[in-house]
Amino acid sequence: MFANPSEDEIRSLLRQVKSVAVVGFSPQPDRPSHRVALGLRLAGYRIIPIRPALAEGLGEQAYASVWEMPEVPDLVDVFRAADAVDEIVDDCLARGVKRLWLQDGVINEAAAERARAAGMTVVMDRCLLRDQGLLR
Repeated sequence: MFANPSEDEIRSLLRQVKSVAVVGFSPQPDRPSHRVALGLRLAGYRIIPIRPALAEGLGEQAYASVWEMPEVPDLVDVFRAADAVDEIVDDCLARGVKRLWLQDGVINEAAAERARAAGMTVVMDRCLLRDQGLLR
């Protein structure tokens, strides 16, 4: 059964991260993915929006998928339905992403275990912005 890293491990992860690809980023300010991305940007993280047909978000160029990004982000934060996570994990593994975060309510244990077995650090069903507060 999947278990998240400890709070100490999450704190360490968040101290190492500088860039966050937000899969499922919404340009609408009232959406959770937008609010979390903005909060992370204000906390000093570089945000890379991932959403098909979006040119930019929060002043950064957007991409249709993790696969299409020119660089590998420090962390991929997922705001998509659980059944989309398998493909996202495939893209992350192919790109060499080291850290995957599945937001509150995004639960896909099989995909999380597959990512972890391939060497990725995985956090599931937690809010990245809320946990960023652990650094205070």
